[in-house]
Amino acid sequence: MKKYCLDLIVTEQIRPHKNYVLLKLTHPNPLPDMIPGQFAELRVNHSATTFLRRPISINNVDREKNEVWFLIQLVGDGTRQLAEAKPGDVINTLLPLGNGFTIPCNTTEKLLLTGGGVGIAPMLLLSKVLKEKGFKPSILIGARSAADLMQLELLQEYGDVYVTTEDGSQGEKGYLTQHSLLQQQQFDRIYSCGPKPMMMAVARFAKSKGVACEVSLENKMACGIGACLCCVENTNEGNLCVCKEGPVFNIEKLLWQI
Repeated sequence: MKKYCLDLIVTEQIRPHKNYVLLKLTHPNPLPDMIPGQFAELRVNHSATTFLRRPISINNVDREKNEVWFLIQLVGDGTRQLAEAKPGDVINTLLPLGNGFTIPCNTTEKLLLTGGGVGIAPMLLLSKVLKEKGFKPSILIGARSAADLMQLELLQEYGDVYVTTEDGSQGEKGYLTQHSLLQQQQFDRIYSCGPKPMMMAVARFAKSKGVACEVSLENKMACGIGACLCCVENTNEGNLCVCKEGPVFNIEKLLWQI
């Protein structure tokens, strides 16, 4: 897909959690096509310590409002500076980058989306597109506590949402892969994004059941276009740049100790 370098205008800044910010951005012209699982590189302005853009998953695309959403976890100076953006501010953005999730053709397939932490970000657009294609996916979200859950109401518009929390404050207590849903239903395809241990656990489950599975890797990225080689992942095709060949990979390609 063609890549664009655009000066996007902030329309809204929302704090769904003390460690996250949701930025909604627009452009005077129609935004380019974007698919679930792709990401963008956002330039950080007014920071003396941040020289590289920050890779952020595309959370949602609102065509009616001509907006693209980014759910950003605040982990360093760069992301904290982005969190200070106000409506009217301009953020230079390179998008869309990478390859996204596979959308099946057969709407009878039973699909499971799994997300943990900021890994829920690409699941909103994925669930939205799947519903538009005629699917009703199951969406399994994991978090430390009820206070760490985000965008559940939005996700419920597109599928059946299930929750695990480590402290049991909402949904079932435990880790995402311990949810009873995985034993009660059979799925044809699983998608996952979140902490690597969680994705590896999901991959092990999928492999044990013979279910196709795609995961969105979160390797450290700098350039976003495969030039700097910061984000390489060892695969059965050799070392591949996650930003260019991914971030979404079929687990059969990864050399994880599943």
